[in-house]
Amino acid sequence: MNETIAKFGHPATLIAEYDHWVVLLRPAQPTLGALVLAAKSDVTAFGDLPAEAHAELKIATAAIEAALTAAVGYAKINYLMLMMVDPHVHFHVLPRYDGERTGAGLTVADAGWPGQPDLAQAVKLDAAQVAALTGWLKPYFA
Repeated sequence: MNETIAKFGHPATLIAEYDHWVVLLRPAQPTLGALVLAAKSDVTAFGDLPAEAHAELKIATAAIEAALTAAVGYAKINYLMLMMVDPHVHFHVLPRYDGERTGAGLTVADAGWPGQPDLAQAVKLDAAQVAALTGWLKPYFA
C-alpha cells in the first residue's frame, strides 16, 4: 500500500479491496458515506496506471454506486481527483443529497448542495466513529 492509502487510515478505514484499488472510508465526512477510492500503485499520474487498473475501475465504481445508493440514497455522486496534497492516484467519492442523512449514529448535512461540495464543513471522525461507519458500510459491498 502506498503513503496516500496509509494517510487515509488504512487498514482501519478499509471497506472493500480489489486487485488494483481500495475503497476507504473518508475520515472527514463532508457528506455521509464519503469514501476514498485509491489505486494501490505507486504512480502519481492517472494515465500511468496499468490498463488492468483502468478496467477494474468500472467494477469498483459500480460497487460504490450500488452500495451508496442503498446506504445513503444519494441524488448525485461526485468523484473528485484532486491529488494536490496526497500524490498517489485517488478519488474522493462524495454522495450528494439535499438535507441530511443518518447512519451508524452519525448525521451529516450536505452543506454545499446543490452546488459544489463544501469540504471545509466535513465532520471529522474519531476512531469510534470510523469503526462504526466502516462497519455500517462494509455489508453494502458484500
